[in-house]
Amino acid sequence: MTKHSSSAPRLVEVSGAEALWLLEGARIGRLVFTLHGLPAVRPAGHVLEHGTLVVRAAVPLVALRIPGGGPAVLSYHADEVDPGSGRGWTVTAHGPAEPLTEPHAEAHYRRVLPGWAHGPHDTLLRLRPQSTAGYRLGRLLAPVPDPHPGATP
Repeated sequence: MTKHSSSAPRLVEVSGAEALWLLEGARIGRLVFTLHGLPAVRPAGHVLEHGTLVVRAAVPLVALRIPGGGPAVLSYHADEVDPGSGRGWTVTAHGPAEPLTEPHAEAHYRRVLPGWAHGPHDTLLRLRPQSTAGYRLGRLLAPVPDPHPGATP
């Protein structure tokens, strides 16, 4: 006979659709981009609309372009983890990002999304996820040897 233990941490991969659903429920995450040849991470607010992330973060516009002039591929990460229980989820989306330039949309998202750097690097961008990875975190129910084998319950 075996008993179950819930002490082993576990990651379970979720589908791309579920990952986007989890991301849609969050409002704060981290934008990952390259600046001066090094990775940079900034806190960011976001909304997911029609499969596109609208992100507000402290990122210089130069980080949104590759040297040839096309859009840079950025990553956006959000998670919700309870350290006590070890339960939660984590999602990362990758895709090309471009500055949001429509005046009415820009005014709307500046009202809706939190910002941390009011000034020249307070940037609104659209990130179109080309790949998304998501995981639910939990505890593994692993068999634990019964200390009294052969005993009848």
